[in-house]
Amino acid sequence: MPITSSTVATQPLQEERFQIGQVLPIVGAHFVHDLYTASLAPLLPVFIEKMSLSLTQAGSLTIALQIPAIINPLIGYLADRVSLRYFIALAPAVTATLIGFMGFAPSYLALMIMLFVAGISVAAFHAPSPAMVARSSGKQVGLGMSLFMAAGELSYTVGPLLAVWIVTNWTLQGYWRLAVLGWTTSLVLFWRLRDHKSLREKPASLVTVLPRAARLFIPLALIGLIRYPMLESVSTYLPTYMSQRGMSLVLAGTMFSVVQFAGVGGVLFSGPLSDRLGRKWVLLIASLVSSLLMFVFLRTNGWAMILVLFAIGFLALSTTPVMLAMVQEFFPNNRSAANGVYMLIVFLLRPIGTLVVGRMGDLIGLPNAFYWSALISLLALPFILALPKD
Repeated sequence: MPITSSTVATQPLQEERFQIGQVLPIVGAHFVHDLYTASLAPLLPVFIEKMSLSLTQAGSLTIALQIPAIINPLIGYLADRVSLRYFIALAPAVTATLIGFMGFAPSYLALMIMLFVAGISVAAFHAPSPAMVARSSGKQVGLGMSLFMAAGELSYTVGPLLAVWIVTNWTLQGYWRLAVLGWTTSLVLFWRLRDHKSLREKPASLVTVLPRAARLFIPLALIGLIRYPMLESVSTYLPTYMSQRGMSLVLAGTMFSVVQFAGVGGVLFSGPLSDRLGRKWVLLIASLVSSLLMFVFLRTNGWAMILVLFAIGFLALSTTPVMLAMVQEFFPNNRSAANGVYMLIVFLLRPIGTLVVGRMGDLIGLPNAFYWSALISLLALPFILALPKD
C-alpha cells in the first residue's frame, strides 16, 4: 500500500493525543503493585514485637526494600533502547509473592533477603513505567504523571488499612492472600501490553546528556537529602510514633492513611498548579509550609492532629510529580534513563532519611527526631531556588 501524506500525518497526531488505553493499565498496575510496598511501614510495629527489633533494625527493613534502586539507571537505559514491557507486567506478581509471604520469614536475615529481592522487582517496575506513560500521554504529560503518581499515593492510602485489617483478622502469616491480586494484575498486563509499541525518540548519547543532567540532578539530590528525614517521619515512622503515644495498631494505621490520602489530592493538584505558577514556586511553597506544619503537629492532639496531618500529607507528598515532570521535560530523548537516575536518587536518599530518623529515635526519642527532621528540612529552600528555570 503506498504511503500518502495523510498516512504519514497520523503518527504525529497519535503521538500528540492522550492514549488512555495504554496509560490506564499501567496506572492501575501501579496502584496494585504499591499496595504491597505500602504495607511494610504499618506492619513494622508487628515485626518489632515479633522479632524484638530496635527502631534502627526496623528502619533497615525499609532500606532493604529500597537499596536495589541502584539498578534503576541501567533498567532505564535499556528501556530507552528496547521494550521492557514484560518487566512491567511481571513485577506486580513478583512483588506480591515476596511481600505477601514475608510473615513466613524464619528470621530477621531471611526477611531482609526477601525484601531486598522484592526491591529488585520494584526497580524493574518503577524505572520504565513512568516513561511508558509519558510517551503514551502525548502533549498531556502532566496529566499522565499525575494519574501515575496518584495511583501510587492512593495505594499508600488503601494499603496500610488493608494490611492492618488482614493481619488483625488472619494474622501476619495470612497476608499471603493479598498476593492473588498481584498475580491477577500481571496476567492482565501481559494481555494488555502484548501489542504495545512505544513511540520513541532517538536516545541522545550519554556524553551529550551528562552536563545537562548535572544541572538538574545535583540540586534535586541535595533537596532530597535534606527533606527525606521529615518525609520518612510522616511515612515510615508515623505508625510507630502513634503506637508509642498509646494508639492501637488500627488507629495508628488510620493516621498513616490520612497522610497518604491527603497526598493523593496533593499529587493531583500540584501538577496543574505548577503548570501555571512554575515548578520551583510550587516546590518552594509546599516544602516551606509542610515543614512549619510539622512543628504544629507535634503540639496537637485529637481532631486537630488529624487536620494537621492531612495538611502535611497534602503538601509534603505533592512535590514528587512536579519533580518527575521536570525530569521528563529536561530529557525528552532519554525519558527512561533520566527517570532511572531520578528514581536512584529517590530510593538511595530515602533510606538515609529512614536510618537518620530511626537512629535519632533510638537516641533522643521519636518526638525529638520528628522536630529536628522538620527543622533540617527548611535548609532545602535555597537549593529549590537553585533549580534550573522552568
